[in-house]
Amino acid sequence: MNASAEPCSSAKLDAAQVHALLAGTHVDPFAVLGLHRLSSGHIVLRALLPGARKVSVLEAGSSSVIAQMVLRDAGGFFECELPQSPPDYRLLIAFEHETALLADTYSFGAQLSEAELLAFSEGRHLRPHLMLGAHVLECNGIRGVRFAVWAPNARRVSVVGPFNCWDGRRHMMRLRHQAGVWELFIPHAQLGDAYKFELLDRNGHLLALKADPYARKAELRPGTASIVAGMPLPIESRAERSAQNNRQAPISIYEVHMGSWQAPETGEFLDWDELAQRLPQYAADLGFTHIELMPISEFPFDGSWGYQTLGLFATSARFGTAEAFARFVSACHAQGLGLLLDWVPAHFPSDAHGLAQFDGTALYEYADPKEGFHKDWNTLIYNFGRTEVRSFLSASALYWVEHFGIDGLRVDAVASMLYRDYSRNSGEWLPNHLGGRENLEAISLFKQINEQVSAAGGITIAEESTAFPSVSAPTYAGGLGFHFKWNMGWMNDTLRYMAGDPVHR
Repeated sequence: MNASAEPCSSAKLDAAQVHALLAGTHVDPFAVLGLHRLSSGHIVLRALLPGARKVSVLEAGSSSVIAQMVLRDAGGFFECELPQSPPDYRLLIAFEHETALLADTYSFGAQLSEAELLAFSEGRHLRPHLMLGAHVLECNGIRGVRFAVWAPNARRVSVVGPFNCWDGRRHMMRLRHQAGVWELFIPHAQLGDAYKFELLDRNGHLLALKADPYARKAELRPGTASIVAGMPLPIESRAERSAQNNRQAPISIYEVHMGSWQAPETGEFLDWDELAQRLPQYAADLGFTHIELMPISEFPFDGSWGYQTLGLFATSARFGTAEAFARFVSACHAQGLGLLLDWVPAHFPSDAHGLAQFDGTALYEYADPKEGFHKDWNTLIYNFGRTEVRSFLSASALYWVEHFGIDGLRVDAVASMLYRDYSRNSGEWLPNHLGGRENLEAISLFKQINEQVSAAGGITIAEESTAFPSVSAPTYAGGLGFHFKWNMGWMNDTLRYMAGDPVHR
């Protein structure tokens, strides 16, 4: 916890910068908050603590008072000069009705390495979920949470939650310019804390609070906040998986919508532990080899059945925790069943708390509606050509396979990704750079994801309804690399046949 190496000419921060801090428009809070060395050799300590009435600086080890901070502005800006830089300090903060002893957020240095930020910006970081999002860790001997989010076009990004009264001025983040990633270590934050990101766009307009794209847990709808959660440990691939998922092995899949399978008449959902006691045994007794779950990643609207997801790394709160889902996966494997997840990389809903216009610009989606808007589903289409978006999607695929040990992904709406003119009339779509109708960015992304999932021991299945060639051929042979293609025609014909009166079949 050292003072900034950049000397300041005066202890008092100029009024314009104080105003910017209190207004939440300061673009570089680390340049002025925390410890800074003056040209005199003395040290100045500054803190922005709206609502605080008194702040004392304490030595961390002995709790002896080093200094009393001066309230420079009634909005909560404090300042004091110190004869030397303390090796470690705490802030004893007196609010109107409570007192808190806290480490100073702005005493911590940069959290992410230049190497991993460069790898992320160049698309070489295969698992950005290990870098971005909320991660509980210890920094300088203090437990807390490191937050990081990609928002390259924002002017300011803050972490907000109950721990700071949802005040975006309290925990303004540090911008790592190279990658457009904002980061902040918040001491004393912990597992279970709700949080969102507050962003100012490039024009200084305050956006709706955003959920964390990389969150591993979320509030139960209608709540929309992200929740700090642990990172599941990677799971070794099962020896039975390769034989069970082999192209020549017999496969019979039981597809399930978790929200309605044996659901109580009360309208509530069975949770993962209840399902683990019933569903695997049920499917195994019927002779199925695999269970396939309709999307379980977090989504806002029940009626979408999970096919309009906004949480590609979070198990839906409707069914319980990620730990309980891991127990469900184990229960399936104990019955000799493989587990497949429906996975939706094609599009996402435009809810204000989600990915849409995330930093005030079309960040995750194509900017032009002719590329980026699904008329059929009233959703937005991921920008499959953008490096950071490709990493986001491919990392989600790996996350479910590597951290939960699922056996594969059934990729939804593949046809809508393959063709730029999917469900569009003439003049409503843009051709690729060669003048064709194929989405070349999506095609290359499929190849990348399928290769990575296969290398991790999982399989991929394309829900694809067109005559696009070589969907299930390996990438080295010119195919898309899916292991199987979901035969929608056979499914629909069979359902229509079974729905008919037996005399008419």
